[in-house]
Amino acid sequence: MTVQIAGIEFDDVVYDRGADVLYLSVGEPLPASNFDASPEGHYLRFDDKGALVGITIVNARRIFDREGSIPITLPEHQVEATDLGPVLAAA
Repeated sequence: MTVQIAGIEFDDVVYDRGADVLYLSVGEPLPASNFDASPEGHYLRFDDKGALVGITIVNARRIFDREGSIPITLPEHQVEATDLGPVLAAA
């Protein structure tokens, strides 16, 4: 099963019913380079380029039953384009 959130396709989806924890990963779960938490308390995993590669949602069923959805606030990430020198020099 795949789940799409904010245009990101999570193709490794595991729900632990006993713990009520939902694990969403892009591809096979790998060690993340950076971690963050959403304002709602979800755990966010990012790769070394700042791309979101995983979300862990604790109390997923309880939140979904209460709210009808699971709100997830994703932080904005600043990226730096470092290979633009040749393009700008040619202009």
